[in-house]
Amino acid sequence: MKTDDLKKAAAEAAITYIEPKLKLDSIVGVGTGSTTDHFIDALGSIRHKFDATVSSSEASTSRLEGVGVRVIDLNTAPGIFVYVDGADEVEPSNAVIKGGGGALTREKIIAAASDEFVCIVDDTKCVDQLGSFPLPVEVVPMARSFVARSLVKLGGDPIYRNGFITDNGNLILDVQGLNIDDPDSLEKAINNIAGVVTNGIFATNRPDTLLVASAERVFIR
Repeated sequence: MKTDDLKKAAAEAAITYIEPKLKLDSIVGVGTGSTTDHFIDALGSIRHKFDATVSSSEASTSRLEGVGVRVIDLNTAPGIFVYVDGADEVEPSNAVIKGGGGALTREKIIAAASDEFVCIVDDTKCVDQLGSFPLPVEVVPMARSFVARSLVKLGGDPIYRNGFITDNGNLILDVQGLNIDDPDSLEKAINNIAGVVTNGIFATNRPDTLLVASAERVFIR
């Protein structure tokens, strides 16, 4: 089974999971990435069952509007019923790395603001320990070099994502070589570096529900 087919299966499972819970006044948070794109495409078919969405990126907003789904600003949302997004890596306790698409800050905000965080992945994203995928760190432009030096002190090898600007007008450092045996502590340590907006470890706000697509089935953990 092709990876893209697994992504689509996970996305469709998310629709099946959230649809019975939706109300006409529900706000659905929507993430960013290739798996989430499949979710957005399927979400259009049930757009009459909820009120609107809050999007984590300009790219997702454009895709949502393209399938007829209303998008509103988080500041005007009375609350977010559920947030659905993919991940770049997930470990056994459901801590994840996100941000390969560069939308990590908005993703983390919407996840924190939601009643439930549903993460959808194919089984190639499941790892014993986070860190094989480079950890994205969003930084204020003037702090790039300082943050990079600080990340080196934590054992990482930061690489500037050349030519990429986030929707917030910031830069991304992709950090390799970090030992992420304690994702909760490392997430906080990196976020405490002056100039860091946030990093791609989602441990403080782990997914509440993980839908994993394998060749045999989609399972929940």
